[in-house]
Amino acid sequence: MPNPLRRFASVFALTLIATASLVGHVELAHAEQRQQPEVIRIAVPDLSAGSKPSAGGVVDVLRDQQLLEKEFASDGIRIEWLFFKGAGPVVNEALANQQADFAYLGDLAAIIGKASGLDTRVLSAGVRGVKSYLGVVPGSGIKTLQDLKGKRVAVFRGTANQLSFASALASQGLSKRDFKVINLDFNASNAALAARQIDATWGLSNLLSLRERGLVELPINSRDLQGAGSTQAVLLGTGDFIRLYPEVVARVVQAQQKAVTWLRDENNREAYVDLVASTANWPRSILQSDLANEDLAHYFDPRLDAEFVDLLQQGVDLAAKERLIRRGFKVADWIEPRFLDAALQQNQATQAAR
Repeated sequence: MPNPLRRFASVFALTLIATASLVGHVELAHAEQRQQPEVIRIAVPDLSAGSKPSAGGVVDVLRDQQLLEKEFASDGIRIEWLFFKGAGPVVNEALANQQADFAYLGDLAAIIGKASGLDTRVLSAGVRGVKSYLGVVPGSGIKTLQDLKGKRVAVFRGTANQLSFASALASQGLSKRDFKVINLDFNASNAALAARQIDATWGLSNLLSLRERGLVELPINSRDLQGAGSTQAVLLGTGDFIRLYPEVVARVVQAQQKAVTWLRDENNREAYVDLVASTANWPRSILQSDLANEDLAHYFDPRLDAEFVDLLQQGVDLAAKERLIRRGFKVADWIEPRFLDAALQQNQATQAAR
């Protein structure tokens, strides 16, 4: 028979090993939390039409004013901007492969990542109510979404553009089954439309440049649909980075708030247009036209307020209905407002002290 004392000693030894291992992991986690990262990696879709990367909005202001670099210079922490032409799907791949700590993403790409199991948190709104446009071949006679039935329509799948199109269609009692939907990125769809290889595309303000050249007509946009088809963007942080470096996350959000404050000031409208025009190599007139009727204070409002959370939840529900994701989830469980709330409170205290 086995020796009970020997069995007890063996079990006790295994318990000690397991306990030591657990304590080691805990101590390592605590040590990592005390340390600072060597680099902060931020993934962004590249929307530039030129050789320099650009994403517009808060990203271009952050980079132009070197706000993050200045914030962490004394700590020796580098800021690494990762721009991807493949837009949301490639950014999600970078997050999945632990190649990025933060990401600025459109709503659908962020939703798809979360629904697919990416451990992310929404740290702030990036922009809300971005207009989308229906671009059609000149002389086609297409004036409404109803006129598109049976036509070839290009949409960039896996991005906020796809969710935007689904929202616009739903507002008119239509669905993607009413059309011949072709998956093309923005540049490819613009080229196909100009070459009359497709009948229409649903896209962003870059379509305005084609209109200026007489290559496309823009009969409607999301404003004409009472906002249906507009898109949102968010700042995401990975769960691991937030758990390991909460103080660093707080400083990132605080630095971002300086850019947001600048963006929301109407006195900086023309300077912002100049910045994006030079960075992204977009015609200045396009940016002016796209932002002409926008209230910048609302457009760039970073708060995770009820309005924005509801917009994200509508996006999640629609994505699930359209089978863009397998199942929906509660946005309230996804957002992490504490860092932004602290940044806003700090800004208020600073302004009150002046």
